Amino acid sequence: MKKILFLNLCLLALSWTMTAAVTPTIEVPLRFDDYYTYDMTVEALRALHRAYPTLTRLDEVGRSEEGRTIWCMTVNNPETGDALEKPGIYVDGNIHGNEIQATEVALYLLNYLLANHGRNERITRLVDTRCFYVVPIVNVDGRHHFFADANTSSTNRGLRRPKDDDNDGLLDEDFPDDLDGDGNICMMRRRDPHGQFRTDPEDPRLMIRVKPGEKGEWTMLGSEGIDNDGDGRINEDAEGYVDPNRNWGYNWMPPYVQTGSGYYPFSGVGLKSLAQFIMARPNICMAWAFHNAGGMFVRGPSTKAQGEFHPEDLRVYDLLGKEAEKMVPGYRYIIGWKDLYSTYGDFTAWISNTMGIYAFVGELFARDQERYEQKPDAREIDPDYEEGPRFGANEAQTRDRLKFNDHLAHGELYRDWQPFDHPTYGPIEIGGWVKMSSRLPAPFMLKDLVHRNAAAVIFSAQQTPEVSLGLIGTEALEDGVHRIQVRLVNGKAMPSMSHLARQNRLYPQDMLTVAGDGITVVAGGRINNRFTGDVSYKEHRPELQFLTVPGFGVTEYEFLVKGTGTVTVNYTSAWAGSRQLSVDLK
Repeated sequence: MKKILFLNLCLLALSWTMTAAVTPTIEVPLRFDDYYTYDMTVEALRALHRAYPTLTRLDEVGRSEEGRTIWCMTVNNPETGDALEKPGIYVDGNIHGNEIQATEVALYLLNYLLANHGRNERITRLVDTRCFYVVPIVNVDGRHHFFADANTSSTNRGLRRPKDDDNDGLLDEDFPDDLDGDGNICMMRRRDPHGQFRTDPEDPRLMIRVKPGEKGEWTMLGSEGIDNDGDGRINEDAEGYVDPNRNWGYNWMPPYVQTGSGYYPFSGVGLKSLAQFIMARPNICMAWAFHNAGGMFVRGPSTKAQGEFHPEDLRVYDLLGKEAEKMVPGYRYIIGWKDLYSTYGDFTAWISNTMGIYAFVGELFARDQERYEQKPDAREIDPDYEEGPRFGANEAQTRDRLKFNDHLAHGELYRDWQPFDHPTYGPIEIGGWVKMSSRLPAPFMLKDLVHRNAAAVIFSAQQTPEVSLGLIGTEALEDGVHRIQVRLVNGKAMPSMSHLARQNRLYPQDMLTVAGDGITVVAGGRINNRFTGDVSYKEHRPELQFLTVPGFGVTEYEFLVKGTGTVTVNYTSAWAGSRQLSVDLK
């Protein structure tokens, strides 16, 4: 009996040890010298919440197709007001499963805001006067599978919604296969004297497309894999593909117009939950959605047909975009449809056009930052060079990237070609760039990337509306009537409501009200010129004025009030919060 009890205790201790070994233990402040898996990200959020319980709230936004939780951390100081009474900044990342460094930007922003509250004066004021809603991982299934499964740097982007890609009546039955067991999906090539590629004489790892009349050496066979379903094709039916950034309910188009859009908008269950979460927070006035790659800050419109933004909104976008461009060397501030490509049903178009929110996509990491030497001179670049169908880099850049891999990443980014006996193709070789390359910075480059992009978010947060309500003065007139003049001042670049929101009447404008016991508001309206007495009086219900306070702007109002006592002037705004002042009339 004692032996059995001892054995059970040993097994229990072993179980505890094994559990501790697999459960991520994250310490605060967080580290940004490597990437967090989905489980580690969740634990990082919980660790931040434990460390800063009064400043944070951790909410379950919804669940994914595979049942994983989408989390949002709210950063707000309740001692300085309710979250909904402050300008809200929404930040998310990793909407595409392979774009993992976007999560690191979101985590870094959270860590930086919380760690510096009470230490850095500017950050303390920002946290005290604004509210941040941060969703580090939108595509939670995608992030999990990107780390857990073999991938290229570009695969595993979509939602895990089963789809028959090859119309054979089966669902998701022909994924790429990690044939050599190295945890990556690399490229396959086969020796072929009639192939379109030959070995680069300067670096045998690379291939050069043959010119007319030249003898070939290699045929590229595509990504690593086999014919799992016996239909004569390879890798043609991977994870069910709904692009989570083409499935939003604004300007959505069916798959024959927009690849990956899904059968209807918000068919992604997690996306629908996230939309509901955002719409329940009307104080959000700024949104950032982080992706990779390319080194860009992208604003809308997402299609030409939507037309350009009004100049009033463009002034805000240009200020924020051009400043962000300065903060992150090599990044460009661009217009989506004009400088990149048109998209339908994307997130930033939805949040801008349904809620009037200013929104940017941060496309993280420009691949040409992986340099060993200075950027190759344009005269050295052959625009026709192509290293296989997936790479698309020119010869000089690819050689330079390989030197970066050899001497700075010490071989971690590229797998040398190795022989493999393929069941269909026979003797082949497998090699090329691994999944943690090409679209992702090497870990030693991560800290600079996340800090600079988080700084761009912080700058935009500092430019959200900050409206003060002040009394210009009062004056007694005839017949017990008093003139009350008030001034609303916005010291920041962003107006208290975007022009797009006003134009499309997405929600009520700011309201300025005057009330008091025994008080009658005889007239009220906007002051056009206080010195000449030019006032645009409102015809009906003068005690209620609808308005917007422009960025870096001043708005003044006049009320003619009959009676005596205390008059209360209230200003309320979805974005700028509430302000109040009292005036005693005698």
